[in-house]
Amino acid sequence: MRYRSTSGKAPLTSLRGAVLRGLAPDGGLYMPAEIARHSPQELEDFRGLPFTEVCYRVVRPFAGAELPEDVLWQIVSESINFPVKLVSLSPGLHVLELFHGPTLAFKDFGARFMARLLGYFVRGESKQLTVLVATSGDTGSAVAHGFLGVPGIRVVILYPSKRISEAQEKQFTTLGENITALEVAGSFDDCQRLVKQAFSDEELNKRAFLTSANSINIGRLLPQMFYHVAAYRQLPVASVPLIVSVPSGNFGNLTAGIFAKRIGLPVARFIASTNANDVVPQYLLNGEFRARPGIATISNAMDVGNPNNFPRLLDLCRNRLEYVQKEIWGHGATDEETLAAMKMVHERYNYIADPHTAVGILGWEAYKREHPEPSQGLVLSTAHPAKFAEIVQRAIGAAPPLPDRLAACLKRDKLSLPFSSNYADLRKFLSAN
Repeated sequence: MRYRSTSGKAPLTSLRGAVLRGLAPDGGLYMPAEIARHSPQELEDFRGLPFTEVCYRVVRPFAGAELPEDVLWQIVSESINFPVKLVSLSPGLHVLELFHGPTLAFKDFGARFMARLLGYFVRGESKQLTVLVATSGDTGSAVAHGFLGVPGIRVVILYPSKRISEAQEKQFTTLGENITALEVAGSFDDCQRLVKQAFSDEELNKRAFLTSANSINIGRLLPQMFYHVAAYRQLPVASVPLIVSVPSGNFGNLTAGIFAKRIGLPVARFIASTNANDVVPQYLLNGEFRARPGIATISNAMDVGNPNNFPRLLDLCRNRLEYVQKEIWGHGATDEETLAAMKMVHERYNYIADPHTAVGILGWEAYKREHPEPSQGLVLSTAHPAKFAEIVQRAIGAAPPLPDRLAACLKRDKLSLPFSSNYADLRKFLSAN
């Protein structure tokens, strides 16, 4: 399998080349040169196979001959060793819980898979690999736990000071070892800008061996197809169209969904469910993509004003607005609407939703108001509500149960380093360390 850049000016590369580099040399994002499609019968067969086997079959064509079968099987089986649970709130509305991994968020799928993939690719390298990642919340913890103790790799995580929950922060700032957290005085977009500047800094890259663990890296995006297929395996067979509502920030989650559709998954349409950072829903309405500074909200993991994966969405839709609109419908929600939705879901279904899941439910409800024809909705639930206990308390009047592994993190001391949003400081830090 070869990988090409969305910008079209970089040479084709291997999976190893794409994963180690992260961003293509022309500034584009790597995409598979071709996407193998599974037949309807193969997809139906997935219902009867163990989930690990399904994940292996989904990702195998994207690896090609680069990874021996036993190596790929080991990577999949070690990284995807936790359940994906489907909860039906009503006959026509389902929630796919993606937060049963080690860090209680959907990012565990991509981060754990990528950590093991990179660990294999850097064997025998003389230089230490630095994984550079910006996080608006859950990416940091998933990447930190996924790469903790992996030989030959260090992780540097940039996150916006005072813009993520305490639970999210403590999960990746208390580990030490090969994990360094930089608490940036600024927004997530500042963190993302610093990471991109580092990758485009030719002089720095001659001295440091850098790659990304954000969803700009194709190695983190591919395994996110797994849970889209997991939903299909658990959903009742239905003659009505399936609509998937995806809480969206950097849009890796939704991009992986369209990848899954391209391999054959029968999804009629995706909903880009955002908070006030609604640049993609606005694009879908007026055809203009206008990046802007991220706005702080209670669904902080989606506080992204310039989504990294937007070029991939365009690429998958032939860079045509009408094709994007055919695949995706958009909706933006306010904090007030999100809190009200959390309360409604708890009262109506006796279900506790975190704010990101509530945004996804709001997207589904808005879609149904405009499209009353028969369909069934699937909302991706991206994080455990206990990671946002204060917000849940505000919404429903009670805090959610606290899982033991999260309670343990909250008791540890924070080890992060205060940091500026000036690129010269990051360049100096990476060069010196």
